[in-house]
Amino acid sequence: MALLAVLAMTVQGYSQKIITFNVGAAGPGAYQGTCPFNMNSRGAIVGWYMDGSNVYHGFLRDPHGAITSFDPAGSVATVPVMLNWAGAATGLYLDTNNVAHGFLRNPDGSITSFDVPGAGTGTYQGTAGGSINYSGLIAGWWIDANSVSHGFLLAPDGGITSFDVPGAGTGPGQGTYAEEGDGLNNAGTITAWYVDGNNVYHGYIRTPEGTISTFDATGAGTSPGQGTTPESINPEGAITGWYLDNNNMYHGFLRNPDGVITTFDVPGAGKGPGQGTDATTNNRQGMINGYYLRKSVAHGFLRNPDGSFTKFDVPGAGKGAGQGTFPYGANAKGAIPGWYIDNNNVYHGFLRIP
Repeated sequence: MALLAVLAMTVQGYSQKIITFNVGAAGPGAYQGTCPFNMNSRGAIVGWYMDGSNVYHGFLRDPHGAITSFDPAGSVATVPVMLNWAGAATGLYLDTNNVAHGFLRNPDGSITSFDVPGAGTGTYQGTAGGSINYSGLIAGWWIDANSVSHGFLLAPDGGITSFDVPGAGTGPGQGTYAEEGDGLNNAGTITAWYVDGNNVYHGYIRTPEGTISTFDATGAGTSPGQGTTPESINPEGAITGWYLDNNNMYHGFLRNPDGVITTFDVPGAGKGPGQGTDATTNNRQGMINGYYLRKSVAHGFLRNPDGSFTKFDVPGAGKGAGQGTFPYGANAKGAIPGWYIDNNNVYHGFLRIP
């Protein structure tokens, strides 16, 4: 009976359609290739690729499959992370001094850069765009001269609001972060994580009025590097993400708008340190996608609103440690983009169509 119940809750994704693709200029070597990161409701995909010289560039794949690459002026490494319904994208780029700057790529292809006042100008300091919503509001984070992170909101009129979560640490690598991707919904609510003075991760929610509340998934670890990491908030305010427990195992969670948190693990996910379930995105319909790690190989999953799971692997995905299928982002129609790493450790893009 128990075995039948497990089988009933887990369905292999045989009826799916998976399209694979590569940016033409992407490198063919190990750890080079194409890495899609987010998809809008119209089916356009944004992400980055690494060329044969190990340089990062941005790309946009339109709903018909045409791919356009882009870089802000002065960029030596471009990393787009989010695309809104209109086709506006945000992310970060590094200049020749490895200082980060935020950017906005408009639907017409024009690109503007931005920096939060007070952002540091040292190596890997600066400003990073993280999410952009329906109205063009951008959430992100900035790193100061002491390498402490702070959150910000950039309004369409150019006004910038900086914020810090109470309890966030003030040492290097600590502070307030904003999610790369779906951490900002159309209502203007933000979810992401902060790192406290003990280097433990915690979730937070910032309302459009600026009120901040914090939360932790039940079972989240309390040692440095452990804790709760929200990844996505849908239009209704439901939040998904993952947490790392005291044994360094990953688990998924769903926080409902009323604050109730449900934790989950994909059946078959590994149970050792560095194994488990990593939820990355939830959409309007309540579907959650991500990947699970078993023997250090990644496999895709979709958690349906009824709590059942659909598993899938992209044909050609590698079967070695650190390889496999990595879904990241899902639109309102249930289409899932992401990347897979082959047996030669080359990255390739994919789109799973239900």
